Amino acid sequence: MAGNSFGKIFKLTTFGESHGAAIGGIIDGCPAGLSLDFEAINTEMQRRKPGQSAIVTQRKEEDAVKFLSGIFEGKTTGTPIGFLIENTDQKSKDYSHIKDVYRPSHADFTYDKKYGIRDYRGGGRSSARETACRVVAGAIAKQLLKGIKIKAYVSSVGEMELTKPYSEVDFSEIEKNPVRCPDAAMASKMENYIKSIRKEGDTVGGTVSGVIQNVPVGLGEPVFDKLHAELGKAMLSINAVKGFEYGSGFAGTAMKGSVHNDSFNEDGSTKTNHSGGIQGGISNGEDIYFKVAFKPVATIMQKQETIDSKGNKATAEGKGRHDPCVVPRAVPIVEAMAALVLADFWLLNKISKL
Repeated sequence: MAGNSFGKIFKLTTFGESHGAAIGGIIDGCPAGLSLDFEAINTEMQRRKPGQSAIVTQRKEEDAVKFLSGIFEGKTTGTPIGFLIENTDQKSKDYSHIKDVYRPSHADFTYDKKYGIRDYRGGGRSSARETACRVVAGAIAKQLLKGIKIKAYVSSVGEMELTKPYSEVDFSEIEKNPVRCPDAAMASKMENYIKSIRKEGDTVGGTVSGVIQNVPVGLGEPVFDKLHAELGKAMLSINAVKGFEYGSGFAGTAMKGSVHNDSFNEDGSTKTNHSGGIQGGISNGEDIYFKVAFKPVATIMQKQETIDSKGNKATAEGKGRHDPCVVPRAVPIVEAMAALVLADFWLLNKISKL
């Protein structure tokens, strides 16, 4: 199976399935001599792990990371960093009922048709469990990117949206509620709504907003490796993501060029930032801001019409433990993928000129 690696210089390759013995990864290209803060890595893992609140899946995984190589006396050695995360609370019997049935909007049908075999236990390789590996690598990438600040937060759940611009958001409020929305009143409404959706046996989608600050000028490569193109690929590779926009995004299509253009100040900064910190595919030093759209989780606790592997009509109904809304746990994943993109370009930029 191809497509299991991300990055060119700072490169992550992941392996494992949702209900296998473990998941894990190899990080190649991390410079030697980086002192790692293992507690910071664990904090990121706790933000993503299942079972952390009443509005997420109740699967209980500690998501403790075991590093196997590439680190000596707390510092990176420049060799591949291998790591393992054991699966300790998998319940494969919860999926025996869909062994030969294709769940609507899941990867069951496409995996089976592509490979002629599929691991039906929790979605196997297509499960969002794989994203835990990305968070490990992203946590290390964040430590490499000293001074660059990467933050993400839930900006909408269903039709409920936090409309204030990121410049007015207090990032210190993000972790003060289980939804990870940096507005207490809106977070409470979102939480209650997610709980009501869960009681209905249904799911709901939402958006995660990301902000990257203190980015040096010059990150990004023309023509096909533009910074925003790689950010888009990174975000769209996350399970359940249906859309990505940066800067003015789709709203920019309704603006005139005379309004949308970002005029310069004498120091090279811009008076406005409709460009979202990226021009010509290269960072210009302004804040990079973007939104990532997540669909409703495909597994619902209601009967749905479908087909089985032989093309016969069948019904599918979710069982076991699932997220009614993925966006609260997606926040650290979005941050991790942004960090991987920035780390890759940061290292590449060091060799782009004498």
